[in-house]
Amino acid sequence: MTKILITGGAGFIASALAEKLLTDPNNYVVMVDNLLTGSLDKLPASRDNCKFIKCDVNNYYDISAVMLAHPIDYVFHYAAVVGVKRTLANPVMVLQDIQGIKNILDLSKNTGVKRVFYSSSSEVYGEPVEFPQDERTTPLNSRLPYAVVKNVGEAFCRSYQQEYGLNYTIFRFFNTYGPKQSEDFVMLKFIKAALQNKNITIYGDGLQTRTFCYIDDNIEATVEAFYNNLCINEVVNIGNDIETSVLELAKCIIEVTESKSNIIHLPPLEEGDMTRRRPNNLIMKKILGRDLLPLKTGIKKVLEHKQIRVV
Repeated sequence: MTKILITGGAGFIASALAEKLLTDPNNYVVMVDNLLTGSLDKLPASRDNCKFIKCDVNNYYDISAVMLAHPIDYVFHYAAVVGVKRTLANPVMVLQDIQGIKNILDLSKNTGVKRVFYSSSSEVYGEPVEFPQDERTTPLNSRLPYAVVKNVGEAFCRSYQQEYGLNYTIFRFFNTYGPKQSEDFVMLKFIKAALQNKNITIYGDGLQTRTFCYIDDNIEATVEAFYNNLCINEVVNIGNDIETSVLELAKCIIEVTESKSNIIHLPPLEEGDMTRRRPNNLIMKKILGRDLLPLKTGIKKVLEHKQIRVV
């Protein structure tokens, strides 16, 4: 049986990953989370080949007890403080995640883990200097602690491979959305407002662009990389390559939900709201062997999951 550890296992993407991995009865999945932003409601239904343990990966004694009690073959390190407002308001807490990265890598190289899958972020690109943003580029031009931590995590992965032979795969996640996503994030926040016919608020002119990847595309790409031994000691952008402005997103959601919501513009954020995001996702598309789900289709899937009638 293959034993897999998922940190941040009660989070949006990590819990969806666990659900997918658990469909293979040959996998045994251990999920850990300190429940700072994760939720027990997101965890897969209880079954024989999974276990959840409340645990803080930034505490060495806490996570070491788990990894020594459950010999692990592979680690998906997804635990992190997330959310623009939360990370801006708690920069020291964000920086503490560096200790969690180091804990996972130290324990992995000492206990025979075969590969660590590290969840990085599009934030490593900072204010972008090229389009599309390519995996070979790491500008290091962002001052935000969250982006700095993700860059440091990537450097740790490369260094542990070079010095200790610990294999890794770095997933640079761009905006991913789906039914279980927190309403703190733009997609679900806009959908909730639209369904209630409330104002949809946008920072600045709304022309800042993002790309939106439906959760199933994210999970299928990462799991395929895992099962087929792809992208070993490489970086992979995980995200859609279709740019959508925040204003366009709001209008699309209003159209799909047939909402009466108005769009209200607020003053721009002082920092943390990058002007553009668009990954080079050729590696991801090669893994999937297909194009990604269109935005409007994904929005309808979210609504259908929530049992909302979509016309």
